[in-house]
Amino acid sequence: MRIVQARIDEKTEKLLARLRRQTGMNDSELVRKGLELVSQMSLPAPVRRVRGVGKFASKHEDLGSNKSHLSGFGRS
Repeated sequence: MRIVQARIDEKTEKLLARLRRQTGMNDSELVRKGLELVSQMSLPAPVRRVRGVGKFASKHEDLGSNKSHLSGFGRS
């Protein structure tokens, strides 16, 4: 496991001490649990996309698959 150090202010230090007493968890366990909870509530899963796909000046993302966008294409 990797060791991480953090500076905390007095208010946070008191909160950490209170949580240690209430839960019986040590500092490391509380920090790990806190990070887990924050990641679950605030970070949506990233959407994987291929860079450059669907990026056209016309703002139409389905140019190659929507036949209505291709009508008349290639005709002079």
